Amino acid sequence: MASVENYIPYQPNAQGLTEALLDLKSTMPSQLVSKVTGYKTNSFEDLTQGDAVYSRVNDGFVGKAIANDTLDKATVAGFVETTSTSGSEVRVLTRGITTMSGLDTGDLYFLSAASPGAITTTPPSGASNFVTRVGEAGSSGQFIIKVEPPIDLS
Repeated sequence: MASVENYIPYQPNAQGLTEALLDLKSTMPSQLVSKVTGYKTNSFEDLTQGDAVYSRVNDGFVGKAIANDTLDKATVAGFVETTSTSGSEVRVLTRGITTMSGLDTGDLYFLSAASPGAITTTPPSGASNFVTRVGEAGSSGQFIIKVEPPIDLS
């Protein structure tokens, strides 16, 4: 029986590296299944599926986030899963992959300073704005949610 100290599973050369990588690849799933995480709360305004939202401090209800107002409104809690009316329960997606249309594959997206709840590939600039990176496009219809804290440009 070989001792553990002297055990070398792969040759210390390019062929050994290739074998190690192939073994690693064989242990990985062939298709990644991404879980979307989120929570349920109520909205304090009408929301459309895919709107970026912030959570009000006093009651936890959500509304459309925007990058040219307060820090609270630029702090994105997530994205609403379905269209809803004011006062109704909504699910806020906080991480994972969700469906959106009109995306540019591979581009990073930021909270808009021009339209409440919208995202854009152009980060806001100038004083009194916040830059909040919210994710990237995996494809033209697939958005990868990666919300980051806002950066104050004042």
